[in-house]
Amino acid sequence: MKQMQKGFTLVEIAIVLVIIGLLLGGILKGQEMITQAKIKNIIADFSGISAAYHGYVDRYRAIPGDDARAAARWAGSSPALPNQGNGIVEGTYNNGGAPCVVGQEVCLW
Repeated sequence: MKQMQKGFTLVEIAIVLVIIGLLLGGILKGQEMITQAKIKNIIADFSGISAAYHGYVDRYRAIPGDDARAAARWAGSSPALPNQGNGIVEGTYNNGGAPCVVGQEVCLW
């Protein structure tokens, strides 16, 4: 009587390893593409902010948040601050994490 061998052949193991390698390669490449897309979106956001800033400066000849005539241009905007129009937006980025209040140029930006 012929005895049956148990287990996998070398060819079968090699095929499985190739398939696993292809799957891992695809997953890693997909993650890289997702990361690159996120980076491109951030760059596009910064470009949009830059375009909006320069558009405001070109149109109104003042820095956003430091525009002394903003209250006259738009109804409902806060009145001019004493230091507005000096070419400097007073305050810290994101207001230092504190909630914005009326009377801070950084919050008007």
